[in-house]
Formats: sequence, structure tokens, C-alpha cells
Amino acid sequence: MVNVSNAVKLESIKSFQSTIGKLEKALTQMTEKGANTTLVEKRHKACCIGLAVLENVWDQKLHPYTREELAEARKVLIGLMPSIESAYAKLKEGSPQRTLLERRIKALELAGEALEDFYERNSTKGVE
Repeated sequence: MVNVSNAVKLESIKSFQSTIGKLEKALTQMTEKGANTTLVEKRHKACCIGLAVLENVWDQKLHPYTREELAEARKVLIGLMPSIESAYAKLKEGSPQRTLLERRIKALELAGEALEDFYERNSTKGVE
């Protein structure tokens, strides 16, 4: 993984924490309404894993996730990118919303890269 500044690390962690908080709020509201929460639950878990992987790479914090969970999280996080990029393109340059989405996109890219690096390291070791 490429070296990133402490400012980008902090922004990425805050972005994931914010996203996780929003997903938790959405889950609560959807559960109260009896709505299907499968998609939001998948996204929530993927964001928790993305945050854990970045904290692992940057702060050597351990995480409890299996190889399969990491693979699924990577797919989900990558799948979020087109809709976020589409929303980003519609926002006015310099707006606070656009800045937040820039940070979210960067955080997702970094988490995806960290997950990819994990696979490359572990596939050469024969880890399943």
C-alpha cells in the first residue's frame, strides 16, 4: 500500500466512522419500520471491515475477520463506488457535500487497496 499522509489517514478513518454511524441509524429506522435490511447490513459489515483493515495497516490493530469476510467486504466496497462517484459528479465544486464524498471515495479506495494487498501477501504464503 502506498504511503499516505497522517491527514489522509485521519480523514479516511473519520469517513468510515461517519458512514458506519449513518448505516447504523438507517438499520435502526428500517428495523422499526419492518423493512428488509439485508443490503444495509452487508454495507455496514463491509464498512466495519474496511475500517478495521485500514487500522490494521496503519496502526497494527488486529481484526477478527476471516479471509472470506474480507473478500466479501472488498466486493461490497467496490460496488459502492459507482453510485458515490455519480453523486459526486452532480455536486457543486467546493461544496461541503462534495468534500465529504471526496474523502469517502479516497477511504474506499484505500480500503480496497489494503484488502488487495492482503490477498497478494497471503496468496504467496498459501493461506486459505
